Amino acid sequence: MDYSNIKEKMEKTISVYTEKLSEVRAGRANPAILNKLKIDYYGTPTPINQVAGVSVPEARLIVIQPWDASVLKEIEKAILASDIGINPNNDGKVIRLAFPELNEVRRKELVKDIKKMAEDAKVAVRGVRRDGLDEAKNKQKNNEITEDELKAAETEIQKITDKYVEEVDKILENKEKEIMSI
Repeated sequence: MDYSNIKEKMEKTISVYTEKLSEVRAGRANPAILNKLKIDYYGTPTPINQVAGVSVPEARLIVIQPWDASVLKEIEKAILASDIGINPNNDGKVIRLAFPELNEVRRKELVKDIKKMAEDAKVAVRGVRRDGLDEAKNKQKNNEITEDELKAAETEIQKITDKYVEEVDKILENKEKEIMSI
C-alpha cells in the first residue's frame, strides 16, 4: 500500500500549524503577524508586504514603509481594525508598531493558546490516520489486499501518525520555551 498521500497530508497539517504559530505575538516583533492583513489598494485587497517595506530594526519594533505614501492611512486603518492588539504610530512617512513586554499572565495565556493549536494539529493528524485506515479496510473488503497486508498497513499508518504527533509536540515545546523565556 502507498503511504505517500498520508504523509503528504500530515506534512501539510504540520506546516499549517507552524504557520499559525509564527503569527502568535510572543513579545518579539515578527512581521508574520501582518500576513493576514490586507488593504484596499486601488480597489484590490492587497497584502501589506506587497505595498510597503516591512522591517524589524529592533527586537520589539516593526517599521512599515509604504512605497506609495497615499496608502499610509489605509495600512493604519487595517492595523487598527485587526486583532493584533497594537496601536500603530504614524509619523507621515512610516508606521511603527512597538511591541510591549509580555507579563507572566499574558505568557501563560499564550502558552494555553499554542497548546490548543497543538491539540488541533494532532486531531487533524489523527483524522488523516482515520482516513488512511478506512481506505485500507475498504481495499481489504474489495479483496485488493489480504488480512495480513491490512494489519501491516494499520501498523505502518500508526507509526507514521506517531511520528507526526511527536513532531507537533517538539514544535510546541520549542515555542513554549521561547514564550516563557522572553
